[in-house]
Amino acid sequence: MNSVFKALNDPTRREILQLLQQKDMTAGEIADQFNISFPSISHHLDLLKQARLVIAEKEGQYVYYSLNTTVVDDILKWLMQFKAKKK
Repeated sequence: MNSVFKALNDPTRREILQLLQQKDMTAGEIADQFNISFPSISHHLDLLKQARLVIAEKEGQYVYYSLNTTVVDDILKWLMQFKAKKK
C-alpha cells in the first residue's frame, strides 16, 4: 500500500492516471501531454507499474498503458472503512 501512496503523491503521476482513465495510451502519447523529458515520463510510468496502478501490455512495437481498476477499487474499499460509522 505504501508504493500506491508514494505513486499518488506526485501531481504528474496523478495526471497520467487521469489520462489513462479516458483511454489506453502508449508512453509516447502520454509524453506528448507533458512538457517534460521522455525518460522522466518513463520513470513515472515505472513507479505507477510498481504500485500496480497501471498495466503495461506490449502490442507489436508499442507498449500500451491502462489504468488498473482492480487496485483502484481495493484502495477505495480500504479508504471507505474509515468513513463507516461505528456504533
